[in-house]
Amino acid sequence: MGVVYMLAVHNLQNIKDPETTLTLQTLKEYLHSIPHTKSVELLCLDDCSSCDIFIDGEKDPDINSIDDFIDDSIKVYRYDFLLGLQEQPKKIYFNEENIEENVCFSLSVDKKGVSEQVAVEFKDKVYDYTAYFTPTPVYGSLQELIDTKDIYTKAHAR
Repeated sequence: MGVVYMLAVHNLQNIKDPETTLTLQTLKEYLHSIPHTKSVELLCLDDCSSCDIFIDGEKDPDINSIDDFIDDSIKVYRYDFLLGLQEQPKKIYFNEENIEENVCFSLSVDKKGVSEQVAVEFKDKVYDYTAYFTPTPVYGSLQELIDTKDIYTKAHAR
């Protein structure tokens, strides 16, 4: 019983301190590991210098802001097998005072662990959040992602 308790406490401490292991490659799994009912979202405003966690639509006061995780050079795309990659417009976010703020980046995960179906380009790598139930694939370029998606689409179209 003591061992189970220690493991549970250790995992809760890891949730409260995401900076130790949080990367864009582990982001989807990290978000899914946070207890939630509907969804959990990482929301980065302005220049992306600070990000917050929102659980079921509410900012979690128990999880510290995540600083210097990414910067505003991040780009988000959606893949369509007919149109290819399409850069996504920034989301709209209204704060507690109902004032619109600039969203630099956000990613949400639902209760089943499914994230938004996007690809993220950041610092010469591309992170593919479209994969269900698998670790986030990382590519060296947008073209590598497109080639992989095209091969997968053609193989499943037969």
